[in-house]
Amino acid sequence: MVSTATDVALDEEGPRIELFLNDDRFVRGGITTEDPLLFAKLFDDNGINTVGSSIGHDLLATLDENTEQAVVLNDLYEADQDTYRSGQVRYRFNQLAEGSHTLRLKAWDSHNNSSESTTDFVVAPSAELALEHVLNYPNPFTTHTEFYFEHNRPCITLDVQIQVFTVAGRLVKTLSRQLTCDGFRTEAMAWNGLDDFGDKLGRGAYVYRLHVSTPEGEQAEKFEKLVILR
Repeated sequence: MVSTATDVALDEEGPRIELFLNDDRFVRGGITTEDPLLFAKLFDDNGINTVGSSIGHDLLATLDENTEQAVVLNDLYEADQDTYRSGQVRYRFNQLAEGSHTLRLKAWDSHNNSSESTTDFVVAPSAELALEHVLNYPNPFTTHTEFYFEHNRPCITLDVQIQVFTVAGRLVKTLSRQLTCDGFRTEAMAWNGLDDFGDKLGRGAYVYRLHVSTPEGEQAEKFEKLVILR
């Protein structure tokens, strides 16, 4: 009698891919320098195929849809400790042009299922301090919000000042901190919605100015809006 295995799970899904630039705090459309690091986390129950045993089954990175210069990353994949199901891959691009770019990563599992992940990013030349994705969250808020921004000066200490103004231009709150940034996205600066005298600000729209300076004296600033609900 010939027996047939019935407990083998049917696998028709490719690996799960989390795609970043530089570190896992990157958000889509984020800012970077001319030499960004592709960083991806991959997972599949049946393991990641990095052998490239079939034509077109490589772990492949494509920049700006330039398929003729796609980068094979098989040898750069590193499995996580004590498991074959997950791992990471890193690859450094060099001297990318200023402006917007797209990035696509394609991976295969050991059952020949593929999947893709895409993202986009903006190269801001490191010759000039640049700020992007300046925001506070939540917004609108009642009693608590946090300010975030991206920059192109990783791994240095930044002097950060946030000034909140009424729509008529009156300064009501100043926040100042030194932030040590491991990557291109800062840690949060929290605010409780109180003015410089500890009083609650009224319901409505406000404008805030982010001012950032480096130890070398470089400076940059941006204005954004926030809304307080009471």
